[in-house]
Amino acid sequence: MKKIRIFGRVVCIALTLTSAAADACTRFVYETGSKTYIVARSMDWMEDPRTDLWAFPQGMARDGGVGRGSVSWTSKYGSVVASFYNIATVEGMNTAGLVANTLYLVETDYGDAKASGKPLMSVGAWTQYALDNFATVAEAVEALSREPFAIVAPALPDGNAAGGHLSLADASGDSAIFEYVKGKLVIHHNRSYTVMTNSPPFDQQLAISTYWKNIDDLSFLPGTINSSDRFVRASWALQYAPKEKDNRLAVATSFSMIRAISVPLGLAEAGKPNIAGTIWRSVSDIQAKRYYFESSYNPSIFWVDLAKLDLAAGSKPRRLDLTSRPIYAGEVSDKFAPAEPFKFLSQ
Repeated sequence: MKKIRIFGRVVCIALTLTSAAADACTRFVYETGSKTYIVARSMDWMEDPRTDLWAFPQGMARDGGVGRGSVSWTSKYGSVVASFYNIATVEGMNTAGLVANTLYLVETDYGDAKASGKPLMSVGAWTQYALDNFATVAEAVEALSREPFAIVAPALPDGNAAGGHLSLADASGDSAIFEYVKGKLVIHHNRSYTVMTNSPPFDQQLAISTYWKNIDDLSFLPGTINSSDRFVRASWALQYAPKEKDNRLAVATSFSMIRAISVPLGLAEAGKPNIAGTIWRSVSDIQAKRYYFESSYNPSIFWVDLAKLDLAAGSKPRRLDLTSRPIYAGEVSDKFAPAEPFKFLSQ
């Protein structure tokens, strides 16, 4: 009985920790049986964030999007990206095989950007900057650790704070997570960091995950939609899922895992946009350079082969309309239409 009481207290403590911050969106990196890598993520939000897909070519002149003092660059790589309210790049894959995913993090604190004296970057451009400039995670870590810009984060169109952490993965299986906590950039760089959800910050997620490793995970797992619970379940799924050599099965396995961690469509908690249903899911096959997309509003999966898009310097940006909720299936590169790039979130 004494052991049972002790175990009960420990479980209560763990549940308190996992309930302290209940946010949505999940990202993981799945290693196939062929030693290639697939990144899957869910987008959970209180409403449809009017996501479109965009094809951005190499050689685009870019800036941080916040007017005077914005950092500027020219894209070294083409990319296919998913937008968020068409004011931010929230994820994507570039022609070098780098995959970027940004998830909500309520504890985000970018510090005082204007007081930093650095060039300025809209939070909406942060993910795009990584895709435009880097081929590998190691290259991105080296460059971004110098903090070449400061991030400006105005409120989102729905009035909620714009705060997130960025994850990167590449063809070698390397992984890194970038967070701004208490005004400081924190980088977690290790190929073992295959799972990211939302709150709390990543170092605390690792600590909670370590606790659950001591529990019989074949008999009991945390089951709420809380961020930390999803972190544990995603880690468990990656541990036990077979490493498929067949590419179709590997993609199917990735979709099965991200669906299992998704939140029912329509679920929402007032005042907490990050505790909400899964609006869409994506799977990025790095080896094949193929980006899969599944909307919760539609009954089918579609995908984009980057090789079938013209992403060379001099080509035009193109958009795939998703806001009208069309039903796509199969490969859709020929359905992208020329469009002016969206403007990044600014004040």
